Amino acid sequence: MLTPVKKKKKENTIITLADWYHNSSLILNEINGDITPNSTLINGRGRYSGGPSSPLSVINVEKDLRYRFRIINMSCAPWFNFTIDGHRMTVIEADGVEIEPMEVDSLPVHAGQRYSVIVTADQETGNYWIRASANLLSQTFEGGLNSAILRYEGAPEEDPATEAGPYELDLNESLLRPLDNEDVPGVHEIGKADVNINLVSGLVDGWFNINNVSFTDPAVPVLLQILSGARHASQLLPTGSVYELPPNKVIELSIPATDGEINGATGGPVSIRYT
Repeated sequence: MLTPVKKKKKENTIITLADWYHNSSLILNEINGDITPNSTLINGRGRYSGGPSSPLSVINVEKDLRYRFRIINMSCAPWFNFTIDGHRMTVIEADGVEIEPMEVDSLPVHAGQRYSVIVTADQETGNYWIRASANLLSQTFEGGLNSAILRYEGAPEEDPATEAGPYELDLNESLLRPLDNEDVPGVHEIGKADVNINLVSGLVDGWFNINNVSFTDPAVPVLLQILSGARHASQLLPTGSVYELPPNKVIELSIPATDGEINGATGGPVSIRYT
C-alpha cells in the first residue's frame, strides 16, 4: 500500500514593511523633533485610524505548500514585529546571509533589515491576519490597522477573524549562525583592527553631526564628482566629512551611545567590523 505524499514546493514572495506619512517631506522637514507615521504599509497597502476600510495586501497560498517569504523593512524609522496568525516561521536568511534554520512565531525587523522565512500553509483553509506592529505607531490591529491577509486558495475574499498569539518563540538574534561560517580576518579583539574609527554622534539645534561635523548637501552628488577625477574625495565636503580607508584592511567602526549626554543623539552603541 502506497501512502500519498503531500505536495510541497517553495515559492518566493517579497513582503515589504513601510511607514506612511500623510504630509509631504517638505512639511515634515520643518518639524524639529520626533515624527510619527500615520500608518503601516505592507506591500504598499494599509489603513489608518479614522480612515476608510481600504483594500489590504493579500498573500495567496495553497494548503500544504511551503513558501519562502522575503521580508524587508523599508521604513524611515520604525521597527516592526512581524507575525502570521496560526503559523510559525523558519528563518533561513538574514541580511543576505544564509543561516542555520531557526523556528519563530514573531520576528522583529528593524529599518533596513531583511529576513527570509519558510512558512508552511498547514492550517485550515481560510483567511489569517498578517500583523506588523510598529514601535512608533499605535499597537492596535483593530479594523485591519498594521495588517495584511494570508489567504488560502478557496477562502472567501473577506477580512480574517483570527486572533493574535500566543507568541512563544521570539527571535534571538544572538543565536543566529551562518551556514557557511567563514573565518573573520584580523585579530578578534575590540580595538585591534588595522584601522579603528570612533564615530561620536551629536544633535545641536536640530542638526545631527558625526564627530562635530554635520552633513552639507553638495551641489553635485559626491559620487559623480569622484568619478570625474577632478578633485580628491576629501576636497568635496567640509573637513571631517569623508573618511578615506586603505584597501584590503580590517576596519572597525565604533558608535558610542550619546543620548544621555549634552547635545547627544538617540541611538547606539554600535560596533561594526568589516574588511
